[in-house]
Amino acid sequence: MAATTSPLIDLLDPSSFAHGQPQEQFRWLRDNDPVHRHAEPDGPGFWAITRHRDVKAIGRDPTTFSSEPSTMIADGAALDLGGHQMMLFMDPPRHTGYRHVLSGDFIPRAARALQPRIRELAATIIDGVAQRGQCDLVEDVAGLMPSYVIAEMLGIPHSDGVALYRLTETIHAAPESVPEGAGLGAVIEMFNYAHGVWEDKRAHPGNDLATKLITGAVDGVELDEIDFNLYFLLLIDAGGDTTRNLVAGGMQALFEHPDARQQLGGDLDRLLPGAVEEMLRWVSPVVYMRRTATTDAIVGGQQIAAGDKVVMYYGAANRDPEAFVEPDRFAIDRHPNDHVAFGGGGPHFCLGAHIGRLEIDAMLREILTRLPDMQPDGDTEWLPSTFISGPKHLPVRFTPA
Repeated sequence: MAATTSPLIDLLDPSSFAHGQPQEQFRWLRDNDPVHRHAEPDGPGFWAITRHRDVKAIGRDPTTFSSEPSTMIADGAALDLGGHQMMLFMDPPRHTGYRHVLSGDFIPRAARALQPRIRELAATIIDGVAQRGQCDLVEDVAGLMPSYVIAEMLGIPHSDGVALYRLTETIHAAPESVPEGAGLGAVIEMFNYAHGVWEDKRAHPGNDLATKLITGAVDGVELDEIDFNLYFLLLIDAGGDTTRNLVAGGMQALFEHPDARQQLGGDLDRLLPGAVEEMLRWVSPVVYMRRTATTDAIVGGQQIAAGDKVVMYYGAANRDPEAFVEPDRFAIDRHPNDHVAFGGGGPHFCLGAHIGRLEIDAMLREILTRLPDMQPDGDTEWLPSTFISGPKHLPVRFTPA
């Protein structure tokens, strides 16, 4: 029976996400108000979408629900760059053209070719902490893998990949949690770094993503430096979010569910692929994506007006009892598992999903086999963000290997 007393619904307050996804709020909304009109202090408000079927339908219909002007709730999130846009803020066919520039490097065959190197990096990362007996699972382990991989793919040093990802955390942080102007400052610092890469790769091209962007074209028109900067920012950002937060958040889930951890450790090769999918459902590292209605529409029986903001909450959809049996049970052998952690299909399905899964698999395999008694060693601190969900710091201890 649906709850009749509403919890405080505030999906713009970072405190709602202080311990991960606000599942109490999501549960009430799914049961009572699945297309919820949410107030916005500095804007017109938006529709919060929490049912699995509605989230999938909106994500697959870019004609009715546009990614322009922004996929962030706040309208000001889309910088005015003289007509240039980040690919994330585009619709087909323009989005398709920009995606095609690098899509060949992210298809399953290309991802599999990276697997030996990804496994080597995972082993190296664990080598770096194995003798210590304790570490921050986020800073010292989970965050390094995606930063190293995207750095190598772009043709830049590992250390720069790590430093650049820290800038994206500032960009995504709730404004009240960072100094005034910090987000814009981080974007400018990212663009300044990208300018150096642009100049270097033009003079010294290589077989890397940065060079391919510089020499790439959409509809016969070469990408310019602003296009490059925006694509570079997106690759650094999206290249780290899911893996970093999934590895740390997934281990947190295993800490909280020791029976599942024991089950996984008893048959790692067979169960790990399914466990990764369940962790993706459970953690849902990307909290939401916004669309804007291009015409009057109806979602879940609710009238949506042209121009309205429509926000898909993936963490809510991933606990929908209409889509998952016992959705609040962490089940590493769950099947089927039609989660929407990578966007639920459609033109904006995560470009790096295949590589991300390989990174997560390799990192968890190293942790669970080489540091099998890892346990929390203090409180988990979650990201102060309403857009990205995952631990910011997760202190752990283990027997030195």
